[in-house]
Amino acid sequence: MTENDAGNPARSVREEDAFDVEAVSAWLRANAATEFADTVAADPQVRQFPGGASNLTYLLRYPDRDLILRRPPAGQKAAGAHDMGREFRIQSALAPVFPYVPSMVGFCQDESVIGSDFYVMAKVEGTILRQDFPDTIDLEPAEVTTLCRNAVDVLISLHQVDASRPDLAAFGKGEGYVARQVAGWSTRFRAARTEDIGDFESVMAWLDEHQPADVANCVIHNDFRFDNLVLDADDPLRVVGMLDWEMATLGDPLMDLGGAAAYWVQADDDEFFQLFRRQPTTTPGMWTRQELVDHYCAQMGFDMTPERWRFYEVFGLFRLAVIAQQIYYRYYHGQTHNEAYAVFGDAAKYLERRCLEVLG
Repeated sequence: MTENDAGNPARSVREEDAFDVEAVSAWLRANAATEFADTVAADPQVRQFPGGASNLTYLLRYPDRDLILRRPPAGQKAAGAHDMGREFRIQSALAPVFPYVPSMVGFCQDESVIGSDFYVMAKVEGTILRQDFPDTIDLEPAEVTTLCRNAVDVLISLHQVDASRPDLAAFGKGEGYVARQVAGWSTRFRAARTEDIGDFESVMAWLDEHQPADVANCVIHNDFRFDNLVLDADDPLRVVGMLDWEMATLGDPLMDLGGAAAYWVQADDDEFFQLFRRQPTTTPGMWTRQELVDHYCAQMGFDMTPERWRFYEVFGLFRLAVIAQQIYYRYYHGQTHNEAYAVFGDAAKYLERRCLEVLG
């Protein structure tokens, strides 16, 4: 979402994702946070970021600065998903204690404005890494390792935020997070299953039978990846922002780590899993998944064994499969015509096989 985001530049808005720009402009002039009043006095130029496969993200370009608009996609949505108000509020609550969230501009729950709720935030300036490092960033392996450590330490710092603060505590449901996640993602998969996809029943049964108790109750991001981090444009080893808080909540931090590990494709992974790579985790100097887990657990004080980690690894892969299947479901049923979503069905099938391989 930045000028230096060369791997995912904003483009013309897809016809099916267009909205009434004048209506948004009018709403912002009446409702934007005071510090943004001068910015939104003009009408913006609107572009769309093509990379997101869940919520839709747009660049609002004003004469003096750029803002970002986020809204849900069209079509069937899982219960509780794409909650723009929740995404807006959790970032607002984190702002005083976690310096990596963007500044919030305003949240609109009046669907008459563009046909859905939406929120607007300031754009965090810097560099977002995509599949590979851009040509403008040339790091030695030791520097890549430092960046890796700095990025994971941002996740650790999030998990160390005081979740008992009243404005944050409201986002949690108390103990039983692991159990709710296993049940919830299993329900989501069954609701989004299509005829050409496996049933995941043995994987879901194993997760249900082997779920551990919660290890803690923390603020968790639930989508931690390099492409959701913004790096300082002048110092690419320093993280200045964390984006995409759609799935953030209060819960077990090891579940957050398991989700992050599912996206962490490493150099020796098989050819098909390499197709999942959305971040430069195969670059020389990057940690392996094991090094990621080892550093995190050492800093957080968790005693981790391979057998204990197996649950979080399988859950992370299963959750990723459900996300892929939910996206594919919209394509399969013609709710979106974006051809980029056609491959998500094969991804879900592959992830079932990978889960079964981990289980042995």
